[in-house]
Amino acid sequence: MIQDHSTELLRGPIFHTPSPPALVHIPDGALLIRGGRIAACGHFADLQRAHPQAASTDLRGGFLLPGFIDTHTHFPQVRIIGGMGLPLLEWLEQRALPEEARMSDARYAAQVAQEFVHSLASHGTTTAMVFGAHFAHATAGLFEAAARSGLRIVCGQVFSDRQLRPELHQTAESSYRDASELIRRFHGRGRLLYAVTPRFALSASEAILEVCQTLMSEHPGVRFQTHINENEAEIAAVAKMFPWAQDYLAVYERYGLGGPRAVMAHNVHSTDSQLERMAAAGTSVAHCPSSNASLGSGIFPMARHRRAGVRFALGADIGAGTGFGVMKEGLQAYLMQRAAPGGTVLGAAQLLYLATKAGAEARALDHETGDFTPGKSADIAYVKAPEGSPLAAVLQRATAPEDVLAAIFTLADAECIQEVRVAGDVILFHRLAPSPRKFS
Repeated sequence: MIQDHSTELLRGPIFHTPSPPALVHIPDGALLIRGGRIAACGHFADLQRAHPQAASTDLRGGFLLPGFIDTHTHFPQVRIIGGMGLPLLEWLEQRALPEEARMSDARYAAQVAQEFVHSLASHGTTTAMVFGAHFAHATAGLFEAAARSGLRIVCGQVFSDRQLRPELHQTAESSYRDASELIRRFHGRGRLLYAVTPRFALSASEAILEVCQTLMSEHPGVRFQTHINENEAEIAAVAKMFPWAQDYLAVYERYGLGGPRAVMAHNVHSTDSQLERMAAAGTSVAHCPSSNASLGSGIFPMARHRRAGVRFALGADIGAGTGFGVMKEGLQAYLMQRAAPGGTVLGAAQLLYLATKAGAEARALDHETGDFTPGKSADIAYVKAPEGSPLAAVLQRATAPEDVLAAIFTLADAECIQEVRVAGDVILFHRLAPSPRKFS
């Protein structure tokens, strides 16, 4: 039989959550890929019968999951992961900001950008919302590295004009000029999108926030990202900086900074009023459990977000977070909610949703990625337990789909990510992965 290599059939067990919280599990499943998109998702026998000439690859023994989506992380902070014992503002001053100042060196920034995109892919992340650098050239370097890698990246230059190290400040005029040029060069180029990115209200004057408002108005397709309500000392400082604002969210609201294109990181200490307003506007939250624990910021009030109708998804928050794995963030979210008084009990299906489709919804990309619905981009993480690993041992006994998926979230690490695809293109193939079997 002559195979059609423009159409590919991937065979293997499938997990995804196209209609959360329901979990779709197809034990002997297949994804039909055509033109970089999911043409069909279903039972292997049915799809092979309907498309007998499709070039086929047997990936049984592992699991086909939607590519993971990281809703909040910082590319300049790769080399400071693991700092311990400091709360947010002290951690910024002693750990994060000195490293971010090094991004003024274009060569250094380019090296870190390459490390960053490789680390995303090696953990099965296919889409990430990223805080760039305070320097336009370093942020451009991250966009260029992302374009070469094939990842789907939403990123923007970080704006600040007070409270930080002076070398990290910009004027309102230079912020507008630099961002406008970055949008012109990168927004909508391939898999790249731009996000207007004030660091947080504490380091942004009214003039900077006005620039953000102008950029969002002038470029309707760009996204918005910032921080909110992460740390109690931060919240108190913002109240002093903006005495006219009723709360932290009101600072952003005054400049129209929120809505369906906006993701605000953390929101650990939020009032009911802020949650109601975020839900009404359609603003999403990036939940970063490892970072919240590492910096002692607090436990995310997940049940209150759910009751208010505020959308949230997972963020690894490099470098306050403890690694690039979105699955690990799912596990950490589960553990912290189990320990929290009145916490939410998360099942494996909910963890998969938070790690995939919820992230797509948060950044207004759910029409493009997040699950295996036909028509969406073929963004795939192929997870396979190495022989002799604890995960392999557990999977020998696990039979229920939720138990299998729970074991993957608990025990899988970067070594288990054996292939990653974005829009059907293989962007990572693990050197330990055995050659897939071809069959007709």
